[in-house]
Amino acid sequence: MRKIPYPLIFIAFIAISLFSCLEKEPETIKIAISKTNDNYSSWVERNGENAVWVDLYGLHIDSALKILDNCDGLLVTGGEDVYPDYYGKISDTAKCGTFDRYRDSLELALIGHAFNINMPVFGVCRGLQILNVALGGTLIIDIPDDFDTIVIHRQKEWQNCYHDVTLDTTSQLFMISGVHSAQVNSNHHQGIDKLGNELIITSYAMDSLPESIQWKNNKGKGFLMAVQWHPERMDKIHPLAKNLAVEFLREATEYQKYK
Repeated sequence: MRKIPYPLIFIAFIAISLFSCLEKEPETIKIAISKTNDNYSSWVERNGENAVWVDLYGLHIDSALKILDNCDGLLVTGGEDVYPDYYGKISDTAKCGTFDRYRDSLELALIGHAFNINMPVFGVCRGLQILNVALGGTLIIDIPDDFDTIVIHRQKEWQNCYHDVTLDTTSQLFMISGVHSAQVNSNHHQGIDKLGNELIITSYAMDSLPESIQWKNNKGKGFLMAVQWHPERMDKIHPLAKNLAVEFLREATEYQKYK
């Protein structure tokens, strides 16, 4: 029987190894969600074929932080008002809606830890608001009472509540979406008053209310983006919905490589 030359065996081994690498399934990207529903989980799933998620709501905060360490991104979602004592407006509590003090504590802990480990963070609606508070900012307690506007930012039928936003063309949001302005779905009665430390505003509603934020200087920091609208409820291909999820998941993929 004729022997196969050793160099050919070596070459065949390398070729098989390379082929195996090419066929290897992509790594699973795990997104921690501060409190989820079907809209948020679907937004993650449909924009990343290898993306999975874990809901941290209801866990002991120490347990949630341990799970976060094994994740690749943090999604901070919409919901109740942030308790106003966190930003120095306790006297205006009566003008707020409902509170969830456990959720406030959970999300502030998650945000702080995510920042410490440079994990990508994305915020939606309340998520934007608590991120602003976490970085030393304050909130408008009630837009209809405290902010002179004709723009409707919230109504009972939230499915029909849309308004225009205009983007800062120097922002990461503009680079990701490629749009100067667009209509977005809105459902909030609070918003940014004093901007948090190290942040910049990247879009505004027509009444000059801030609608999104990012780091002013992201050097040495993880990805951060937050929007006041609800991308998870918008058209699946809307550039201010789909593009944002795709970029967040891309950042999570990069984070996983180097964490």
